[in-house]
Amino acid sequence: MLIAQITDLHIDEPGGFMRRFVDANTKLERAIEYLHTRVERPDAVLATGDLTNDGRPEQFHLLKTLLERLEIPIYLIPGNHDEREVFRSAFSDRPWIPASGPIDYVIEDFPVRLVGLDTSEPGRHEGTLDDGQLDWLDATLSREPSKPTLLFLHHPPFLSGLWLFDAIRLEGSDGLRSVVEGHPQVTQIIAGHVHRPISYHWGATMITTCPSTTHQARCDLNPDEGAGVTDDPPMLQFHRWTGEGFITHTTTFEPAAATIEISESISDWDGAKRRILAGPPFPKGAGGVF
Repeated sequence: MLIAQITDLHIDEPGGFMRRFVDANTKLERAIEYLHTRVERPDAVLATGDLTNDGRPEQFHLLKTLLERLEIPIYLIPGNHDEREVFRSAFSDRPWIPASGPIDYVIEDFPVRLVGLDTSEPGRHEGTLDDGQLDWLDATLSREPSKPTLLFLHHPPFLSGLWLFDAIRLEGSDGLRSVVEGHPQVTQIIAGHVHRPISYHWGATMITTCPSTTHQARCDLNPDEGAGVTDDPPMLQFHRWTGEGFITHTTTFEPAAATIEISESISDWDGAKRRILAGPPFPKGAGGVF
């Protein structure tokens, strides 16, 4: 199974604050085009919050219009820049949206269970997971103890070292860790929020964060370094389930300024590819593939 993750889309109206810095809407269009042109399309796309810049109905309308082009099933959760009830109204046609409360749900349609957790807190930028959500998660995981599971949420459940984002961290992460440690089928937890790729782990459970499809956070590890965002390349992640665990790849999706296409530099590329796929040994000087 191949899962694509997009996060921190920050969709905004024309003339909005972020679009004066980077055109987040166009970046999402390019990400969708990129996913469609892959030889192997993902089985699902997970969008892990900050879907809009301010959570206004107009921004969610723009978001839905852009996502109508996506030909892959997508599952979304809100972030601190979104408004939960506006999110619920915008996506009320999705069968997995709960009628009230946090946007927590489980998707059972794939070899891996996908469990979405809503860490957004109305009126606040820091994230929360309350006791009711943790009880729901514990019960949900208990129903399928042997099925591999991926959790996706907006705020990462660890201190990232990025001082500005750690100030608006997830409250309730200790409780989440206690639940997860009781359910070893939770192989991977993925998050957004920090606009950078970061890895962490709780025992056998890997936690990764995904860069933004629009702008990235500078690696400011100390308040004296300031707090900056950059127009570094927009990125997304792929999470491949191998049957034993997840392998995560971070990639840009806009065309590179320069690329060396190895297949075009080898006269018999089809033969070279067959030799590579046949496996080692690979003698040095034999075709220059590597």
